[in-house]
Amino acid sequence: MSEASVAVHADADLLAQAVAARLVVRLLDAQAARGEASVVLTGGRIAAAVYRAVAALPAADAVDWSRVDVWWGDERFLPAGDPERNETQARAALLDALPLDPARIHPMPASDGGADPEEAAARYADELARAARPGTAALPHFDVLLLGVGEDGHVASVFPEHPVHHESRPVSAVRDSPKPPPVRVTLTLPTINTAEEVWLVAGGADKAHAVGMALAGAEPVQIPAAGVQGTSRTLWLLDRAAAAEVKGRAPF
Repeated sequence: MSEASVAVHADADLLAQAVAARLVVRLLDAQAARGEASVVLTGGRIAAAVYRAVAALPAADAVDWSRVDVWWGDERFLPAGDPERNETQARAALLDALPLDPARIHPMPASDGGADPEEAAARYADELARAARPGTAALPHFDVLLLGVGEDGHVASVFPEHPVHHESRPVSAVRDSPKPPPVRVTLTLPTINTAEEVWLVAGGADKAHAVGMALAGAEPVQIPAAGVQGTSRTLWLLDRAAAAEVKGRAPF
């Protein structure tokens, strides 16, 4: 597992632009190395700003979007097209404007898709397994996995002290989420930690305490973000407000 690095930007707008630029470069590097690329998307206000910034980047045209796999780290278990779904947000901000291969877009099941959340989680795990390379574990290669960080330190839909924190299956249903809506589907921490690079993106003073605790080595059961690591790189991308309580690390 990788040691975490921290990059701090002046404000939320510059943070979103910097993450967008990094993401385009990372996808280009992955395609140069493997001929294709994969990204795991997140939701939230900073994520939406990042997606809009990617759409505005001229360099984004250099990516062969038809050879990019798009996954999600978690989803609100709501009907397809609901504005609160992370998929809906990402499509409106970026995906619908890109020449993606529809077969390579992998949204988590919606609540009107004929399954309960447990079955939806199992279906997504099956989809991950089908995309795994022959002879590997039952997960595809993730070049970069994006995560927001909640005010309580949650990532994806893995919340502090919630039973899902101890889940070993690749994908889990979440009931009684402390943050609405109460029913969700999420990648579990063991799955998240298979990504080559994990980027934790946080902006705003309301994230400062959780970010500081995570980087200080808090117990992951209390601050799930503290339990996240990429296999080759773990990168915290913050604005100054979110980095206010980060101690003992030199940002770059």
